Amino acid sequence: MTEQVRISNDPLYQALRSEDIEGFNKSRQSGTPVPSFAYCDFRGLDLRGMDASGLDLSNAYFRGADLRGIDFRKTNLEGASIASTKISGCYFPDELPADEIIMSLNHGTRMRYRK
Repeated sequence: MTEQVRISNDPLYQALRSEDIEGFNKSRQSGTPVPSFAYCDFRGLDLRGMDASGLDLSNAYFRGADLRGIDFRKTNLEGASIASTKISGCYFPDELPADEIIMSLNHGTRMRYRK
């Protein structure tokens, strides 16, 4: 079975979908459990300021999203696609080679971690 991009009903995901980054971050700080956002659709969203630490964003779609300044160092981005996103000032996991980031940014490929 192949996973498809999805829209979750989870309140934290819905906060991100409505670009309520402040509300998302406050919920995380208050201890609200964060579900997996694997295969979730974040296309075209302005996610600047999002606390991405510890999130599972594997196989997520970010085409055209604004991710500037987000620290993804402790985030699972394996299989995610960042085609045409804004990534200025982002930190990425050490396991994610720069060429994978560039290929995904320019061609929409899914990012593969170095093993």
